[in-house]
Amino acid sequence: MSSRLERIEAMLADEPDDVFLRYSLAMELAKLGRHEESLQKLSDLTLHTPPYVPAFFMAAQQLVDLEEVSQARAFLRDGIEQACEQGELHAAAEMREYLAMLGEYGE
Repeated sequence: MSSRLERIEAMLADEPDDVFLRYSLAMELAKLGRHEESLQKLSDLTLHTPPYVPAFFMAAQQLVDLEEVSQARAFLRDGIEQACEQGELHAAAEMREYLAMLGEYGE
């Protein structure tokens, strides 16, 4: 039986522009501890047109886990802006709350 990662990669081979599959791949890579690859995939999604809002939050959470809090804050600020522009107010509120928990400007 193939792994979840292999199944996602196979589906992406058929649908390389599927944003949710690309996001799923990034999340699976994170789960496997392949953080650099995961963060690159999430970053790519933030540059997508339109940017994929959940990617900002997931990248920020992963960066916090990796103790890269200043980078996480930057993703959150950009994500809040994009969420507001796209009318995703719940996502914007969640990211604001997380940013406040981190301390918006840091130490």
